[in-house]
Amino acid sequence: MIERKDLGTWLEGAPTDPDYRPGSRYGVPADGPGSPARLGIRFTSWIIDALVSAGGAYLAFGPTNWGSTAVFLAINLLMLPLFGATIGQFFCGLRLMPVSGRSPMVLRALIRTLLMALLIPLVIQGRDRQLGHDMAAGVLVIRATS
Repeated sequence: MIERKDLGTWLEGAPTDPDYRPGSRYGVPADGPGSPARLGIRFTSWIIDALVSAGGAYLAFGPTNWGSTAVFLAINLLMLPLFGATIGQFFCGLRLMPVSGRSPMVLRALIRTLLMALLIPLVIQGRDRQLGHDMAAGVLVIRATS
């Protein structure tokens, strides 16, 4: 007969492999330069991008919410293919690295940016520290500096 302890609970979380280290699937180091970026520094870079977008939109369009969103999307769509990082990611020492397929970075940036605008993929995180929009675009945000 199956007992309750055999089933586990949702409080225990998803099954994990204790020997797995983030980024090993993509051949990047676990720590230091080139390692997958942690959620805290990614959130900091997002805040910087949001503040830059809000400031730019205020200067260009006045105080509007849509202007800030438009500037945020434009920054992402222009800077990611050209430089591999947004303004906030540059300040935080992060960059994007393609990890799957051969699609051009322009397409990856478009997919990532449009999904990021939905906010839903931001709450999904894989075991390689990839958020939902990064998984869909086939990119990994890595630390460029130590």
